[in-house]
Amino acid sequence: MATTGRRLRADAERSIRTILEAAERLLSENPGATMEQIAEAAGVARTTVHRRFSSREALVETMATSAWQEISDAVDAARPYTAPPLVAMHQATANVVQIKSGWRFALGTLPPPGEEAARIHNEVMAKCDAVFARALEAGLLRPGTDPLWARQVYLALISEAVHHSPAGMRAQAPDDPDALAALIIDTLLYGLAPRRPGPPVAQDTQEVDLPAGHDRP
Repeated sequence: MATTGRRLRADAERSIRTILEAAERLLSENPGATMEQIAEAAGVARTTVHRRFSSREALVETMATSAWQEISDAVDAARPYTAPPLVAMHQATANVVQIKSGWRFALGTLPPPGEEAARIHNEVMAKCDAVFARALEAGLLRPGTDPLWARQVYLALISEAVHHSPAGMRAQAPDDPDALAALIIDTLLYGLAPRRPGPPVAQDTQEVDLPAGHDRP
């Protein structure tokens, strides 16, 4: 009986995931798509979608929660509180770029819909702020830089790279999250002007093998 119960739960989880992925694909192309159209795209009966989600709003909230949880897990994997700031920034950026590319609709609304998605979003922003505060202490940012402003610029660069990357950016960083992350962070830290010699690198980044694409300042 227990085995049957586990199988049913696994089947239900697969069904929900199938619906969420289909909804993301369809709503990214047609934000006004109906539950019936989503069911058709998922290859399930309309009653199945309504059984899993009480309304279209509930479905969208679940999409946002799932997407932001993936973002949160991706940022945690970059060790935002313990890894050298530049390493944490690069790894988190590469991870997030991959996720945002697959959840364009679900991550397209701020604040995200639903209390749980909003809670996770706020936790992610707190982790991001912690990394920028550590980057400021490490000398990666100009003294006096507002970490909140740095975070806003950083998130805007990610959004532009994922949603509106011009041909030039695609040429510099083809379909490679690490290359795109390097380009984003290089633009954030050094802008578009020719790079000039900067202050010595802080101690915690001197002996670390940095990701490909990052030169030490």
